[in-house]
Amino acid sequence: MDQITFHHNSVLSDVHLLLPNARHLMTRLNRVGQPVFISKFKILSDDERNDDNDPEKGKRKDGEEGVEGNVEPVLDEDGDLDITHRSRKNPVEDIGRDLVCPIILKQSNPVLEEEENTDNEEVDKCFKDIIRIEHTMATPLEDVGKQVWRGAFILADFILSKPIMFRGATVLELGAGTGLASIIMATIAKTVYCTDVGEDLLSMCKQNVTLNTHLMEPSGGEVRVRQLDWLQNDLCTDADVEFNWTEEEVADMYNNTSVIIAADVCYDDDLTDGLFRTLYRLCSNFLHNCTIIISIEKRMNFMLRNLNVSCKAYDHFSHCLTQLQDLTDGRCSFRVEQLPSNFPQFLSYERIEQLELWKVTSTPLPSDQARSDGRDVFI
Repeated sequence: MDQITFHHNSVLSDVHLLLPNARHLMTRLNRVGQPVFISKFKILSDDERNDDNDPEKGKRKDGEEGVEGNVEPVLDEDGDLDITHRSRKNPVEDIGRDLVCPIILKQSNPVLEEEENTDNEEVDKCFKDIIRIEHTMATPLEDVGKQVWRGAFILADFILSKPIMFRGATVLELGAGTGLASIIMATIAKTVYCTDVGEDLLSMCKQNVTLNTHLMEPSGGEVRVRQLDWLQNDLCTDADVEFNWTEEEVADMYNNTSVIIAADVCYDDDLTDGLFRTLYRLCSNFLHNCTIIISIEKRMNFMLRNLNVSCKAYDHFSHCLTQLQDLTDGRCSFRVEQLPSNFPQFLSYERIEQLELWKVTSTPLPSDQARSDGRDVFI
């Protein structure tokens, strides 16, 4: 394999497609034979964020090439716009990002891989603001959790902009994927239960936690990678299963979790239903209030049937939010609100208007108002 192969059902994240000057280094094959890449993302400093947000940045002075004005458009003989491109002195140096041409040499060697990771960790520890994430690219829909998505970035921005809200907290992430949001959360929170399904995905997530321990060590935060299936009612406590829960962790999660996060996990209606059932089931067993932060990207789809644009996955997500807020016969009540996206941007990505953050607050009801049978009543 000397290049990335796209199939009819391949999905590629905009993060990997558009991120400028990114180095996507292929490191190994995972357990199912998919190429695994490693990318580095920088947490912007105050000066870098201010520079990026400077409205004067990028404006040309009067007299310079490219000044906007009442210039008549140049058309070709067919009436189309004739675009004049600026010449490049050195086309190779002016390329905006590195070419991605992975070459697979052999299957991964655990011993060599560990030695390489150790060397890389020593280098990156000198740069406290660098996040290293292993991920795949161009996956089928069922493996999109192995990629990095903008929804994780906007959630990470929110976490970094609200440190007081999360400091010292016990946090549960649902559908963590590569674990980027959990890693960022652990720079502030006390304990983060980073959960998803699939041994291969969870192994990659655990590796990412190991790669970024230098970010979490100063605050003493800890990430525990665990399996949590939205389609199952119980947590896996079987000691023979990798990424199982201990009885102590189950008790800690139910007794102390004050925040639940989920980043861009609502792209399939069945999974969205499973997410909201899981949220209800968890919150109905909490004896305390819990704050839920969910990021979502509203993805537009053009429908040939009615020649119209629709957002079916987003519409179903909105429907589930309404159901949750209108729930009156459960063990807790829910309040839903959309959060403004005007907080600082700590990571480099395109924060498009289709990226949204939603906050859900669960409050346990008095015992005389709660159901006595304890059955799930949501959806």
